[in-house]
Amino acid sequence: MSECHKKQLSFLDRFLTLWIFLGMGIGVAAGYFYPFIVGFWNKFQVGTTNIPIAIGLILMMYPPLAKVKYEELGDVFKNTKVLLLSLVQNWVIGPILMFVLAITFLRDYPEYMIGLIMIGLARCIAMVIVWNELAEGDTEYCAGLVAFNSIFQVLFFSLYAWVFITVLPRWFGLQGVVVNITMGQIAKSVFIYLGIPFLAGILTRFVLLKIRDKTWYETRFIPAISPITLIALLFTIVVMFSLKGETIVRIPVDVVRIAVPLLIYFVVMFLISFFLSKKIGAPYGQSATLSFTAASNNFELAIAVSVAVFGIHSGVAFTAVIGPLVEVPVLISLVAVALWIRKKYFAH
Repeated sequence: MSECHKKQLSFLDRFLTLWIFLGMGIGVAAGYFYPFIVGFWNKFQVGTTNIPIAIGLILMMYPPLAKVKYEELGDVFKNTKVLLLSLVQNWVIGPILMFVLAITFLRDYPEYMIGLIMIGLARCIAMVIVWNELAEGDTEYCAGLVAFNSIFQVLFFSLYAWVFITVLPRWFGLQGVVVNITMGQIAKSVFIYLGIPFLAGILTRFVLLKIRDKTWYETRFIPAISPITLIALLFTIVVMFSLKGETIVRIPVDVVRIAVPLLIYFVVMFLISFFLSKKIGAPYGQSATLSFTAASNNFELAIAVSVAVFGIHSGVAFTAVIGPLVEVPVLISLVAVALWIRKKYFAH
């Protein structure tokens, strides 16, 4: 592929980590120097739900779910061996690996531990498309896996979260940090923050594809709504961190504490997935797609559920926000690793 045809990150995506840091900084400064802002945001509190944050989280999820090519989901099921491997990577190895890292590194920080587990359960359905394109993976297969993971999350995320947060910790002597939440509480959050944008995404795609054509939808509509995700994410981060401005002085140490297991997770999942994909004979395109799908996470969903179930001020929500800070630079680096693997092991 010539240089002029290689996929490039948009200006917004390329500096995503910087924007998130700026959002955190603005939020902290606003909350610290202008304490009245906390009272302002609290005016919009209904029960445990902060309305501005809820709106931001739902808007954040809509563009990636409108981008998914649901009509191509059938292609994923043609190669049952690769589909099975994807299922194992995303819904067995990934959650278990993150759980092990969480109880190993953060057992003394229960809220951070739970937040890390939540990130591991939220499989990527948005940014993976960017990483896959940059690594020149199989684009259509990636779209199919994203659609499959979207549906799987809607159906099973609540069950997974309940098992990994309330059941498994007891097996490892962590009775003291077990959070007694019901599957219904999680399911409600998943429906609001994933179900609503998921249904809106499906409706948008099939209605607009009928009214217009696929070219218009992919080249005009999707680029027009894509920035909504970043804008909504940054808005949510600013509000969340402005509410914690006065207690934020401990963040640098906590960020590192959370970032270490996340870094290990991304790298290990990526390398394991590439090795297993090559082992079953998948070509480079599919191997890259499988690896980036397995190594990435849906931090939007993790943030949404963490805020809804545990509250804006919780360490669980804070941990979920750290996810994209670590994921973006690490996954961009792994794009270069993927291209090196192709050159060395997929030359033929």
